[in-house]
Amino acid sequence: MTGLRVTSLTTSYGRGGRVLDDLGLTVPEGELAAVLGPSGCGKTTLLRVIAGFVRPDAGEISIGGRTVCGPGVQLPPERRGIGIMAQEGALFPHLSVVRNVAFGLRPLDRGERRARADEMLELVGLGGYGDRMPHELSGGQQQRVALARALAPRPALVLLDEPFNALDSGLRSGLRSDVRSALRAAGATALLVTHDQEEALSAADRVAVIRAGRVVQSGTPQELYERPADPWVASFVGAAVLLPAVAGPGAAHATTALGRIPLARRADSGGGADGTVVLRPEQLRLTDPSDAAASASGQVTEVRYHGHDALVLVGLPGLDQPVTVRTAGPLAVRPGDTTGLLVTGGAGFHRDSTDRTDGTDGTDGTDG
Repeated sequence: MTGLRVTSLTTSYGRGGRVLDDLGLTVPEGELAAVLGPSGCGKTTLLRVIAGFVRPDAGEISIGGRTVCGPGVQLPPERRGIGIMAQEGALFPHLSVVRNVAFGLRPLDRGERRARADEMLELVGLGGYGDRMPHELSGGQQQRVALARALAPRPALVLLDEPFNALDSGLRSGLRSDVRSALRAAGATALLVTHDQEEALSAADRVAVIRAGRVVQSGTPQELYERPADPWVASFVGAAVLLPAVAGPGAAHATTALGRIPLARRADSGGGADGTVVLRPEQLRLTDPSDAAASASGQVTEVRYHGHDALVLVGLPGLDQPVTVRTAGPLAVRPGDTTGLLVTGGAGFHRDSTDRTDGTDGTDGTDG
């Protein structure tokens, strides 16, 4: 059974144009999907429409095989079987932790509510915290309580609206992992809205990238990173090296400023020969400029050291922007040095087209 299916969803706000434009999205039951996109692309509107807070102009939404929105159907939020984990937790400050978690369990008797709330607190690692008040908890603990509250009624779908934004980077990583584990343990279908690429790739089973109100690519994190649909997706989902290139129909290689680069898949037969090669920074290796195997040589313009690795920017003749190399281990180069570059693995190739690839959508940016 499909956990969530969104079909041909269209939504507009007055004269501001379409925020969601014939959007489609499917999340299998029990999976966590991340919706990723720049500010103004329609992420927050999608979440609000699924939750039932905004009525769409057209389209259909089904949750757990049940249509909650469509022609002649518009169920209110409380009848959709959805749990929501908001950005700030949104706990009731006058209620204890256990009463916050049990708030949506009114149909059950008092003992059953307490037992279910305690079970959910154990699931999120807060067993024994039930009698505390929200102000006695850290930000991360408050978010765990919010997740427990969202899961307590056994919803068909959990919506997570950028729930880690208010936390510091060190806490975010650990909490992301814990939330993911809790969702899996509960067997919940979940949709995470985020603008953080690392968060989407590390936490989700699948990622849907939205641009201008449409899903431009959906797949596993590995599929999106290794086979992006176009150069814009490539540069949005992780760091990318984009190079002007020439490759004839069916070619296995492309000619670039880095020399002749092998392609991961043969170039398609449509369109002209001009296009863009997509590489990831870890596919480039620094080597001695006299190395016969080097694809090209250039001058190091900047080194960004991160401890576990470093990004080395190298300027090449004929390119306006330096290329980025991700390297591990002791650094052997400094700004001003000349270095050779070696390409490993196959590159993606995308032929030039008239489609917009800059990610802008003509909206006013009020929706996240």
